[in-house]
Amino acid sequence: MKTLPISASGFGDVAACIRVYIANRPPMAEYAGLKAVQALCSGEIELINRACGNGWRKVFNVYAKLLFVLDAKQFAFSQQAVSWQQYREQCLLQAGSNTALMFSAPDLKSKTKTVHVIAGRTHAKALLEAGLPAQLSWLNNEFAADKHNRLLVCPYFDYRQLNNEKLAFLAQMIKALDE
Repeated sequence: MKTLPISASGFGDVAACIRVYIANRPPMAEYAGLKAVQALCSGEIELINRACGNGWRKVFNVYAKLLFVLDAKQFAFSQQAVSWQQYREQCLLQAGSNTALMFSAPDLKSKTKTVHVIAGRTHAKALLEAGLPAQLSWLNNEFAADKHNRLLVCPYFDYRQLNNEKLAFLAQMIKALDE
């Protein structure tokens, strides 16, 4: 049985209200020993994309697209830029962005309004096997929710797995957490 990592690690705003959890991190020396949540600088997403390829470009693009389709009354992401592309370049995962891409397990003990999104059913199941204290209700083969812990599971952040229709469904799930 695996054990959950103790400390939070990832990219973005340490106080983020939207946290996406993925199983891997960019294979770059500067991120190999990351043991905290580190805000990215302007241009750093493009640097990662160039160094690590199309897979990481898809993760960042899908994340920015998700934020842009969220309800503007509930979240102000779409008011910070004119397009999801501009948001990705100017705001995503930077200090004060209210977004984070996490390489560690969700901290469900803190009773904040944080939305936790695990990208990928396989990653979610591995986290549960490692002791993540969640009670997931599977809505279908790809999406699950634990409303009490504000935890959602969706397909991996890739265009084919999380297309626009499924992105809209995920946005509705996030909105429903506050209903």
